[in-house]
Amino acid sequence: MTTASPVSPIEVPRGLKGVVVTDTALGDVRGSEGFYHYRQYSAVELARTRTFEDVWHLMLYGTLPDRDERADFAARTAALRHLPEDVAAALPAIARSSALSGPLAGLRTALSLLGASAGFRPLYDTGADRRRADALAASAAVPTLLTALHRLCQGLEPVGPRDDLPYAANYLFMLTGTEPDPGRVRAVEQYLISTVDHGFNASTFTARVIASTGADLAACLAGAVGALSGPLHGGAPSRALDTLDAIGTPERIDPWIRERVLAGDRIMGFGHPVYRTEDPRSRMLRDIAEEFGGPLVEFAVQVERRVEAILAELKPGRELHTNVEFYAGVVMELCGIPREMFTPTFAAARVVGWSANILEQAEDSKIIRPAARYVGPPPPQPVPAAQRPAG
Repeated sequence: MTTASPVSPIEVPRGLKGVVVTDTALGDVRGSEGFYHYRQYSAVELARTRTFEDVWHLMLYGTLPDRDERADFAARTAALRHLPEDVAAALPAIARSSALSGPLAGLRTALSLLGASAGFRPLYDTGADRRRADALAASAAVPTLLTALHRLCQGLEPVGPRDDLPYAANYLFMLTGTEPDPGRVRAVEQYLISTVDHGFNASTFTARVIASTGADLAACLAGAVGALSGPLHGGAPSRALDTLDAIGTPERIDPWIRERVLAGDRIMGFGHPVYRTEDPRSRMLRDIAEEFGGPLVEFAVQVERRVEAILAELKPGRELHTNVEFYAGVVMELCGIPREMFTPTFAAARVVGWSANILEQAEDSKIIRPAARYVGPPPPQPVPAAQRPAG
């Protein structure tokens, strides 16, 4: 009888940078080219030319819908925006508990409750149709949960969803309680489309790791939200605007930036772990911001140019450009979205990409189980005898 030899550990870069861990048909990021795509289509072109519902359909079903499919998909997903009564009834308590942490923290709890209330079953125990139904239900409910939690934290009553409004318009309506301006709706919709998916980022990978265990879809999404909440991942749009506030005036741009660069500090809204060129999402969002115009946009453009110029002077050869968070913050500010809702708005888009990745991962029964290198004291060492109490 022979026994299988153990698998030898494979040394990889810290943070798994550049390590291919699976195959995917959902999209990719080509950082050296400044390009990313959803399935076979440019993500930026989709944001410029299609609706959020079109891209949602593409991610979950693999095709862009025709006119009849679009109408059917929009009606089906709109009906799923309404929360179960027990979930809606629990939101005031969740909002009170997460008042200091914000809607994203509350979303983790609310998603778990939603999954339990809706009877989400482990991915391992369900078929493709049920998994997709759970993914649609969760994704459609996330904007309702986020806006309700935000309004409750502000001492306001939640605004229920409207089935007659598209995804982005309904999100703004539930957030503000007023009929949204079409220009703002389209700007927010383009932002949402541009952030649906973006390669194997930390939150997407987290969702897939949990999915590989066969857990239910709500558990996968709650884990992804936790990863997104970190300021080094999705938590930077409001911090990028905080940078503009800290600089304050045009004459302070150069001294403020020089001080930060020479100190080795991170400038929020700049740099990306994958892109070595301008982030294509940032380029598109800058165009959207410039269509609005105004002092904030002019100041943001000035800061962007001076950061790049000063870096070229002080750190020659180092590529550092604006990332999606920089102009995302500007666009959302112009569209009337409160800063504490910037990252939650990101989540309202990324839930579609997470769900698509969860469904894809569920087709692979192999659990994700990497190894770690032990660097503690050499084992085994004698366990010291427990000391008896004095007296």
